[in-house]
Amino acid sequence: MITIRPAQAEDAEALPRIEQSAGLAFRAIAELAWLADGDNISVEQHRALIAAGACWVAADEQNRPVGFLSAGIEGDALHIWELDVRLDRQGQGIGRALLEQAVADAGRRGLAAVTLTTFRAVAWNAPFYRKTGFRVLEDAEIDERLASLLDDEAKHGMPSDQRCAMRLDLNRADTR
Repeated sequence: MITIRPAQAEDAEALPRIEQSAGLAFRAIAELAWLADGDNISVEQHRALIAAGACWVAADEQNRPVGFLSAGIEGDALHIWELDVRLDRQGQGIGRALLEQAVADAGRRGLAAVTLTTFRAVAWNAPFYRKTGFRVLEDAEIDERLASLLDDEAKHGMPSDQRCAMRLDLNRADTR
């Protein structure tokens, strides 16, 4: 049984290993296989994200993390920095449960949207998020913050023609 709960400082040590395990799935895509050996978010960065209060883990029966979602509040949006599930636990709905928790939390906070950047055609990236209601933002819809993130990714070797920004608009009671 998996429990989704807020991440705690002591979870930070396990999260880079989960990210590394999840990244192994990229070995199945020849032009992106290099990502399997890429850098992961450091334990220190995870601790900072956890302290900011918008990170969740999927914990197993022994309360050990097997997946996580790290996010941050950026203006009126919850921005997902990373969503990973250990490779041997993928395909069990854990990523979806983490995403649903983050979206629900963003709604409780009164935020307007949830945003992220991801690969357009990788099955567990944009197609996965589309199934949960996210939409790919096209040129004029991409704000300065997301455009800057996409530019930074390109500078770090991500193929810009394969990346996209996505947004899930949240229903807010007010319509400012």
